[in-house]
Amino acid sequence: VSVNGDEYGTPENLGAKVNTEANESFPFITDDNVLFFSSNGKTGFGGLDVFKMDLNKGTDAINVGEPVNTSKDDFAFTYNAIKKVGFFSSNRDGVDNIYKADPVCNVEALVRVKDAKTGNVIEGAMVMLVDEKQKTISNQTTATNGEIITGVMCNTSYSAQVSKSGYESGVFDVKKAENEQVVVEALLNPIIPIITEKEVILQPIYFEFNRSNITAEGAAELDKLVAVMNEYPEMVIFAKSHTDSRGSDSYNMKLSDRRAKSTVQYLISKGIAKERISGQGFGESEPKVACKSCTEEEHAQNRRSEFLIVKK
Repeated sequence: VSVNGDEYGTPENLGAKVNTEANESFPFITDDNVLFFSSNGKTGFGGLDVFKMDLNKGTDAINVGEPVNTSKDDFAFTYNAIKKVGFFSSNRDGVDNIYKADPVCNVEALVRVKDAKTGNVIEGAMVMLVDEKQKTISNQTTATNGEIITGVMCNTSYSAQVSKSGYESGVFDVKKAENEQVVVEALLNPIIPIITEKEVILQPIYFEFNRSNITAEGAAELDKLVAVMNEYPEMVIFAKSHTDSRGSDSYNMKLSDRRAKSTVQYLISKGIAKERISGQGFGESEPKVACKSCTEEEHAQNRRSEFLIVKK
């Protein structure tokens, strides 16, 4: 009904989106024009249920669901948008009581990790979300699209600590939000190879256990060596592959030699002339750390590749 001072117009039925042949009662409209009302004629949990309808959009009324609605009568729902609190009545315990309803707030944090130089997404990056007290709430690895998605608390700020082999680690702010998705673009700077007088130093070239095929991470590092050799067209490299001390001497020698040859073949496949790259496996004969009862960290240091500069 329209109201003009003391004058009232003709009441109009709100139509089938709200009304049924049964009873619709206790209307309440929020400041942002959402109508709440109770009905025992629409599909629900039983008795009177609370429904809501966005009058700005004119969509169908929807049941607000549990835990507001039960098999009993639930009615007279009101909501304060400023204080973000609702109150309603229910006879769920056999008598009419007033209940408080706190709104559910959902926020998704999407962290997308990219190479700061190329803009390409980075698969396999580690993304750790921590709250303001530095408590870890999520620890995930990015998928093929370079993304992770996780639920976080509303109106709470976080930081995303992002790391990936071959890149400088970074910390990125995840801003406070409410009922929306927060998108964070995490740009990682690639670590530039160190070129000394004797060698080109890369991040570790990883191989799968007992295998000699180049992994995706290993390929990313070797691509940096390709870039260096393209920058220095006269450079000639000798690749040395080493294993840790586990396994027999002869087995490790053969395994490291296969890995060295895989490294050489990868570089040749990227356009490096075969006269500029050669390699050999040295097994466990030249450990970086001489140890008898080696720790995992010491084994990892010995399990390495070296790229010596024969000619610069």
